[in-house]
Amino acid sequence: MRLTLLFFISLLFFGAADGFAQDTTEVVQDSVGLQKRDNKYGLRVGLDLAKPLRTALEDGYTGFEITADFRVSKRFYAALELGTEEKERNEENLNSIARGSYFKIGADFNAYDNWPGLNNSIFAGLRYGFATFEQDLVSYGIYTTDQSLQEFELRENPQTFEGLNASWVELIVGVKTELFNNLFLSLNVQLKSRVSETKPENFDNLYIPGFNRTYDESNFGVGYGYTISYLIPIFKR
Repeated sequence: MRLTLLFFISLLFFGAADGFAQDTTEVVQDSVGLQKRDNKYGLRVGLDLAKPLRTALEDGYTGFEITADFRVSKRFYAALELGTEEKERNEENLNSIARGSYFKIGADFNAYDNWPGLNNSIFAGLRYGFATFEQDLVSYGIYTTDQSLQEFELRENPQTFEGLNASWVELIVGVKTELFNNLFLSLNVQLKSRVSETKPENFDNLYIPGFNRTYDESNFGVGYGYTISYLIPIFKR
């Protein structure tokens, strides 16, 4: 009787263990299959929303930028940005306008290990940027010691400096989240360092499209982006 009872208990135990093993195998297979299905490779194109917002809210500024990236491996993406900007600098003793176009090319690395079914990223990347632009010097102040005049005598002698260019490298870090299927929202910040520039005669580059504002005695600049993009899947791996 005891042997018979032990026999039935062993059948139940090993049967349950076998069923659990099969269920576990199916879950693992489903998870692996889900991971494989989620490894989408394709072209992601988007728009930097920060520039249209600045255009609407900031006087003297107009800008537009499109972005694109392509997944080349599990964690690496090739990236490209194309844009145009026009920025007026209107101060008490200076009025100038910079306008032009630019591109930035580089790569991003996704440091975030997604759970199955997710396509979010925490990324860092490098860019090489190049801009072609022109500057209008509308008016400027000349310092004077004549007490009958203001400290700066304003002169209006419009000049246009064409054929200017500048290049820089930048470090970009940001986060990207998938709002809906293939639709992404991203926020990033950029630290830039000028590599080269052509300067107008007897003037300076006060604003470089794509690089942003310049500062005396410093080659560094900063920027940010707020991008919405859509992934066009091409294949899965």
